[in-house]
Amino acid sequence: MSQDTVPVPPIDALAKADERAISAFSSTAAFESAQRMAKALSSSTLVPAAYQGNIPNTLIAMELSSRIGCSVFMAMQNLDVIHGRPSWRSQFLIATVNTSGRFSPLRFKFTGKAGTKTWGCVAYARDRESGDVCEGAEITIDMAQQEGWATKSGSKWKTMPQQMLMYRAAAFWTRVYAPELSMGMHTADEIIDTVGVSVPLDATAVPTGSAAALEAELLDAPPPDADGVVEPPAREAGED
Repeated sequence: MSQDTVPVPPIDALAKADERAISAFSSTAAFESAQRMAKALSSSTLVPAAYQGNIPNTLIAMELSSRIGCSVFMAMQNLDVIHGRPSWRSQFLIATVNTSGRFSPLRFKFTGKAGTKTWGCVAYARDRESGDVCEGAEITIDMAQQEGWATKSGSKWKTMPQQMLMYRAAAFWTRVYAPELSMGMHTADEIIDTVGVSVPLDATAVPTGSAAALEAELLDAPPPDADGVVEPPAREAGED
């Protein structure tokens, strides 16, 4: 059986699943119940440091997870805060689309000539209900240079252009065809390209502290290396 013919749960079943999601701010009773859940979650040492002992942050993560239909733990693990702006990690956004059941898995096709400004990428997927192929905007190296994404200090566009083309194409695709999954938020690498800072995209914790402290930590971070999308700030042994 092909990926495009995988059975999809009936619409009414999906609706009932959505109704069971905890929306912390839907009512006073829901808020009180959510606080008890948030207290238990924030007491765990397995959640990122930004949520440990922090019930308000945990409540927000619960609300985000209920809106996009993922587990609270996954939302916590894949949400980065950069200059006070929450952002999803590109890998998580792609995974959310792939598991939504509404589309076939996101795929990518390359255009132009590799190693030149014309090299580009288009994300696409098939709508399971209509059968239509949904193509996103073409992202090219020329676009990255003109927008200034590739000129930032330590930019991964210089060392990992193919990966960055796919990440950016996926972000653009999601904002057009499934904006409810990204909730209007940009991906972490988009914000990095805009403000020119480095954050740990594969770390398990969101930096803690005040907005000013976070900004100082990000701006003081060392340049990224070629092993990941973005190199995290140096941390002491045993630090979360």
